[in-house]
Amino acid sequence: MASMGGPNDLSSEMELDAFRRLFPICFHERHLLESIRPDGRALGRARDTTLMLGAVASANGSALAKIGCTTMLAAIKLEVMTPTAEAPDEGCIAIDFHMPPICSPLVRPGRPAELAPVISKQLSDTILRQGIISGMINLKDLCLVSGKAAWMAYLDIYCLDADGALFDAALLSAVAAFSHLQIPVVSFNDDGRIVLISDDNSGAMKEKEPVNKEKIKLKLNNLPFSLTCILHKNYILADPTSEEESIMETFLTVVLDSSFQLVSLNKPGGPGLAHTSSIQECITLTRQRVKEVQKILQEAISDMEVD
Repeated sequence: MASMGGPNDLSSEMELDAFRRLFPICFHERHLLESIRPDGRALGRARDTTLMLGAVASANGSALAKIGCTTMLAAIKLEVMTPTAEAPDEGCIAIDFHMPPICSPLVRPGRPAELAPVISKQLSDTILRQGIISGMINLKDLCLVSGKAAWMAYLDIYCLDADGALFDAALLSAVAAFSHLQIPVVSFNDDGRIVLISDDNSGAMKEKEPVNKEKIKLKLNNLPFSLTCILHKNYILADPTSEEESIMETFLTVVLDSSFQLVSLNKPGGPGLAHTSSIQECITLTRQRVKEVQKILQEAISDMEVD
């Protein structure tokens, strides 16, 4: 009996896969009627999320973030710069988001991904935001000597697997990388320039007064976290996969800080939102998600300290 059921089961799987490919909307809507998604998640549930700090040994701060299959690698390198005349006591942060061909078959070799600069801009606006709700980093904390030296932080985020909700994973990797960041020890050399003190030159520099005597953590405030939702008919799907994103039109990304204050709402195209209740429900889902991600980040930090 079992041997006879094998081919039938295979045939059913092939028919189901063909139906999924030919009629994707119908396939997903059949699941939505049961308040479940093809991967078994409830509509408002995000995918399993993991964080690993210190993923790049050569970086001053780094993190690997995974939300489902979506994978981001963030790395921060610090260099000493001369502050601008307009902001003599502030450092700078440059943020770049990269989508190499390895991350998705939709990204062609030799052609920059159209989505990459859009996400770079979103990340910059979120991390370096100004106004009533301050950003997570005070640029004054990157100053070494007012008017003479400050830190230039280069944050590069590489998408290793693009399986939906790219901004959410990119932002999480960025926040985690800054949480892991350590400011190096620096001192003045004989020419009056700021130089890094490493194990190789620590003996030669010991007579010079260091600007900071030990590696220090950067103070972070109001950490931002986000959740992207798909609004399809009367359904709201949290943390969509790339398949869900490809067949449904209306997206809403909510960014809240660690105090659950609203930072931003982003709706890239698609039909208009008919009900404000939909926005409120997305915000409620994001509040729940922020609690989850804060716990994951804290556990990753604790694991790093133990190691």
